[in-house]
Amino acid sequence: MRDVILSVEHLTMKFVSPVGSLTVLDDINFTVGRRESVAIVGASGSGKSTLLALLAGLEIPSAGRCVLAGHDLGSLDEDGRARVRRAHVGFVFQQFHLLPAFTALENVMLPLELGGAADARARAAATLGEVGLAERLTHYPRQLSGGEQQRVALARAYCMRPDLLLADEPTGNLDERTAAQVIDLMFHLNRDAGTTLVLVTHDERLAQRCERRIRLHGGRLQDD
Repeated sequence: MRDVILSVEHLTMKFVSPVGSLTVLDDINFTVGRRESVAIVGASGSGKSTLLALLAGLEIPSAGRCVLAGHDLGSLDEDGRARVRRAHVGFVFQQFHLLPAFTALENVMLPLELGGAADARARAAATLGEVGLAERLTHYPRQLSGGEQQRVALARAYCMRPDLLLADEPTGNLDERTAAQVIDLMFHLNRDAGTTLVLVTHDERLAQRCERRIRLHGGRLQDD
């Protein structure tokens, strides 16, 4: 049996709305093993992105807990959660979130420099080479295609060699061919580097590539 990197226990998330309390997630329970690939699927509004934010400690649940790499995220303050993320988690978003004034190399160097890496430039360049962008180091995001920008974002997430890669609709803004390339890269990292992959997606082909699918419906775990 694989070691558990992520444990979700009775996770519940409620928000206050003008019409009263709104339950977005209701008593969610599951675990994720190291090196596993898991897709979180469900209709829009089912709570997928909220769940991903809770898994990363970007939000704190109304009840229950999320334990990431042995750390109960709800018991930590904001700085503590940030340290856990920096040590264990990489992110890939649908909107890329690259800094427009930074080159591809500088965007990937940023988390390395924040983490105190002395060889940030060399590691960033090597990681961009791994995602096929060795010839694009000095290009700015506006000079890159959507697929190239997503590969920069993937390199930025992976350069710290995270234990866990979280991806929120990583192919949502990409054409079919480019999406397939990005998907292959993510599963390459999962398979060859041992990075646990948890992703939110509407793309059924992407979900089918994962070892498991966690389906949400109306904020509840429908099946796993």
